[in-house]
Amino acid sequence: MPQTTDREISDDVRFRVLRALEQDPNLSQRALAEETGVSLGLVNYCLRGLVEKGHIKVRNFRNSRNKLGYAYVLTPQGIAARVTLTRRFLKRRVAEYEVLKAEIEGLRREIGEDGEG
Repeated sequence: MPQTTDREISDDVRFRVLRALEQDPNLSQRALAEETGVSLGLVNYCLRGLVEKGHIKVRNFRNSRNKLGYAYVLTPQGIAARVTLTRRFLKRRVAEYEVLKAEIEGLRREIGEDGEG
């Protein structure tokens, strides 16, 4: 199995965060952490980086319980970054799939299975 680099992990987190925010800009950081499967601290760190790069804008609003809430809106640069990250993510996943598929086929040959069950 190929080694995963820090950049790939970082790319995956940014990809997941941007994708989730594109679908629902009103996600709280806690909900975003649950949605993406990463820690709340990492989500916070990632969001700050995305704001610094100009990939998202943060909008404040008051929700119905009189608390301040936030909406994370993707900028045009953020949408372009998400597309680039999607391509990289897909390329990595396809490579992982090919490795796993070859491993499964090898194991099936070992036990004399024809691939049907």
